[in-house]
Amino acid sequence: MKKLLLIGSNCVHTYNYFHLIKDYFDEIVLITDEPHDVIDPKISKSYQVNSSLKSLRNYPKAIRAYKNILQEERPDIIHIQQISTYSFLLLRALKKLKQNIPVVLTTWGSDILVLPKKGWIFKKMVQYVLNHCDRYTTDAQFVAEKMQQLAKKTLNTVIANFGINITDITIPKENIIYSNRLHKPLYRIDKIIKAFHFFVSHHPDWKLVIGGSGTETEELKEQVHLLHLEEWISFIGWVDSTKNSEMYAQSKIWVSIPESDATSISLLEAMSLGCIPVVIDLPANREWIRHGENGIIVQDIETDFFEEALALSVDEVTRINNQIIREKGTKEVNRQLFFEIYDQLA
Repeated sequence: MKKLLLIGSNCVHTYNYFHLIKDYFDEIVLITDEPHDVIDPKISKSYQVNSSLKSLRNYPKAIRAYKNILQEERPDIIHIQQISTYSFLLLRALKKLKQNIPVVLTTWGSDILVLPKKGWIFKKMVQYVLNHCDRYTTDAQFVAEKMQQLAKKTLNTVIANFGINITDITIPKENIIYSNRLHKPLYRIDKIIKAFHFFVSHHPDWKLVIGGSGTETEELKEQVHLLHLEEWISFIGWVDSTKNSEMYAQSKIWVSIPESDATSISLLEAMSLGCIPVVIDLPANREWIRHGENGIIVQDIETDFFEEALALSVDEVTRINNQIIREKGTKEVNRQLFFEIYDQLA
């Protein structure tokens, strides 16, 4: 019997990972910070633990909760998704119990790139978690390098992402630019609209389709109204995976210019479905995109950064990107990377 204790926040990333690796284990114990509605025969037990440290009185309570779970479940492997207070508290509980259970840590980009900069105590928490796990994964090489700079020991880190399923959708390409990142300041959708305003003045046969939603949605719609772009820009809101894939397949260009990012699954999806990626100059993007060959790397977000994409052949970009995705972007490839880690720990 192989039992995994998987701990993460109550979000889609945790459950995507669960579905990716669940077949390796006979049973999985799932701990989240909030109740969830995931039902699967592999989940033998679910726990919800309040790991907030806004009140220091919760510290011993959470430690006791994690200790009780570890003693009750006795997993063969622990896998932590994301560095957070729950990661720290679980590791503290494990140390107090002196149980020799191997721990795998998967970091997200914000854990390493943003959290340590929030203050001394956050940096110390990140360093503690990094120094008390056995194996590590992250989805970008530059994040792995940042992890190593923060840690006091040599980290055994594997570059792996949650992967995508390759879908075969036959839809004629149209002059559409697709944006589907969140409507939050981080993702700078307003700059995409501004750049499209420049672009469409010379290319009126193009459209910009904006998916997703967020705190800035109404402001973005007002921006479109003030620029008189309603004829060329549409908002489609949240869409399901089928509609999202159809939009990639229909669009010639996909755009994403956040302030910071690790490997974006939406970038991999866009690459797999024949979009020309137009992405901001970030280390993670440079691990996937070569400027002028299989996409465009944007240096200046105040310009018409779509124009350069017209010089690229959609067919050639698609050929190159399909090969890249097959080599390192599919669920099958990345599932095997995680399975190899579990094999070594077992």
